[in-house]
Amino acid sequence: MDNLFLTERIIISKDWATLLFFVGFTTIAINRTIFNVRFTEFTRLAFSSKYLKIYKENTNLKNSFTLSFLGIQLLSITFFIQILAKSFHLIDHYSFVSFIQILNFTAFFILSKYLIDKIIAITFSIEEFADNFNLQKATYRNYIGLYLLVIDLLLFYNDVTNTTVISLIAFTLILINIGLYVIFIKNNQKTILNKLFYFILYLCTLEIAPYLIIYFAYKNFRA
Repeated sequence: MDNLFLTERIIISKDWATLLFFVGFTTIAINRTIFNVRFTEFTRLAFSSKYLKIYKENTNLKNSFTLSFLGIQLLSITFFIQILAKSFHLIDHYSFVSFIQILNFTAFFILSKYLIDKIIAITFSIEEFADNFNLQKATYRNYIGLYLLVIDLLLFYNDVTNTTVISLIAFTLILINIGLYVIFIKNNQKTILNKLFYFILYLCTLEIAPYLIIYFAYKNFRA
């Protein structure tokens, strides 16, 4: 009789992810219902700057619509980083534990940047400028996060881990973020020229240095 070799089949549950995706899309649906006009203008952000003109007050950075989409942005970024990590074999499989670890790191990173941002803004008396910059940045990134959540859903449940595809999406996101700075600079040329030194310091400290630190930390980790 031929020898039989039994291989243990491990089934990884994705119920936790289903629940999180459900919460994310439910939040979007609630915002669409409660803030119908605002949501409509928000979804046209790629083609029109009308939303930014209407909701340009700094108080909009802390209202429920913006904050709920910040939550969706955090959710979509965390899922994408987890997909990225699995594609490059930094994690073996999707799990709620790895999701929470990435979520904690991402939230800590964003919160740290926000606090340093506030310190720099207060120190150099550029709070209004910084708030305006953060509002526009948060608005566009919330917009990206909305569609990234859909991409995450497709990648996650189809178990797409092709490094070329994932790298292309990541590279596109980086290019879009660079484009955001170009748009902001174009829309605020006069203010930036009046505070050029502070803007360069602000940009280097908060928008370049943190990502360089993460890159070199990752490079050393892989070495």
